[in-house]
Amino acid sequence: MKKLFSIICLVIFGNLCMAQSVKNYNESIKQWHHDRLEDLKKPDGWLNLEGLFWLHKGVNSFGKAAGSDCYYTNSDFPMHLGDFIYEGDSVAWVNAIEKGALIDNALLPLGKKQLVFKEQDGRDFAASFSFDQFRWVVIKREDKVGIRFRNLNAETLVNFKGIDRFPVDAQWRIKAVLNPPVQNSIMITNIIGQTSPQKSAGILVFNVEGKQYTLDVIDEGGPKYFITFADETSGKTTYGAGRFIEISKPDAKGNTEIDFNLAYNPPCAFTAFATCPLPPAQNRLTLSIPAGEKKFGHH
Repeated sequence: MKKLFSIICLVIFGNLCMAQSVKNYNESIKQWHHDRLEDLKKPDGWLNLEGLFWLHKGVNSFGKAAGSDCYYTNSDFPMHLGDFIYEGDSVAWVNAIEKGALIDNALLPLGKKQLVFKEQDGRDFAASFSFDQFRWVVIKREDKVGIRFRNLNAETLVNFKGIDRFPVDAQWRIKAVLNPPVQNSIMITNIIGQTSPQKSAGILVFNVEGKQYTLDVIDEGGPKYFITFADETSGKTTYGAGRFIEISKPDAKGNTEIDFNLAYNPPCAFTAFATCPLPPAQNRLTLSIPAGEKKFGHH
């Protein structure tokens, strides 16, 4: 009887531990999702974008006047705020009004030309702009140079109510192995049609219901590795162009895990003014993954 009682206690204790583990896991996913939404709403998040203006060589006028090279319609924006001057590998700015744009929080005197973007030593220098509730910066995407423009009072931000997601399901937290890369780089095409090589971290191998799947993994130089993937929910219950997910770097034997409950929408799901990478053909899974974020809005 004493032995039986001990066995019963062990079973009950084990079940309690398991229940607590599930609860802790669900809470961790809930916290991750909360933090994700807060990041989207930050000044440098993806919900306040209202423009992406590609520059041509020479002078590019910026304002709400008809015919502006960088044309932005908003009642709070000037007819002609200033000009971007794109020459060689650099961009300069000139204010067209006395109380014009701030460059790195300092007011640029009327008519003075200041360097705001330059390619140097394989990296880009880019100053930050501000004018009232508006923020922008020069960006470079392959051979294109443009302006990423934000409105801190954007309707997409003000009216944001969150992102639908699938119920948390621990079965989509899967042990995986990261094999060494076959090639040093992966060719990735972005949503505006540009293709460029990205550093390969290797090939992730995992199993679902006894069937093996693989995903090419990108090393962006951060603390985790990055994957862009699509599956059979893409374009149905999830964003049509695929989703993103990050994985922890593997141990010495290549062991890691992929948790599809942490799959999230790319910026292009929220705005037409982003340049998201698309999943390569080999990362389009013949598998339905009802986990992580669902599709958002109409993008």
